[in-house]
Amino acid sequence: MSDALKWGLLALFLAGGMIGGAQFMEHVMGLDPCALCLMQRLWTMFAGAFVIAGLAHNPQLLAYPAAAVACTVIGAGFSIRQLWLQSLPADAVPACGPDMAYMIDAFPLSDILKAMTLGTGNCAQVTWSLFGISIAGWALLGFVALAAALGGWIVRLRSPAI
Repeated sequence: MSDALKWGLLALFLAGGMIGGAQFMEHVMGLDPCALCLMQRLWTMFAGAFVIAGLAHNPQLLAYPAAAVACTVIGAGFSIRQLWLQSLPADAVPACGPDMAYMIDAFPLSDILKAMTLGTGNCAQVTWSLFGISIAGWALLGFVALAAALGGWIVRLRSPAI
């Protein structure tokens, strides 16, 4: 097994772990995801899809891990946005909106995309934390770890065979 393949499998494990953790929190712990949480989950799935495609098609191609890194950076940006909203004083937080299920049923697509991109007051609420780190903080750490694994894959592809 090549080193590039090992890094790719590590990236796949991390992306799967992030999605699995999000699903556990939603369906077992009963935590409803906010708009920004859904965006982070979506970009994690995109990154994971590029990793799967790269591993299935050709782990030696640079395009797949590079695309996954781009998805990871975008997902990390949404984590940072949510952490920023969580750091705002209560009077500066945007108004809370309806939950995403209702928005999907009743709102136009433009309003849904705006909420998913900018977040709402719901995104500023910290409903769970571990060691003082909110879900958005853990997601950001997950994106950093995923980017590191993808970086390892890219470095192994770019370095000459030993």
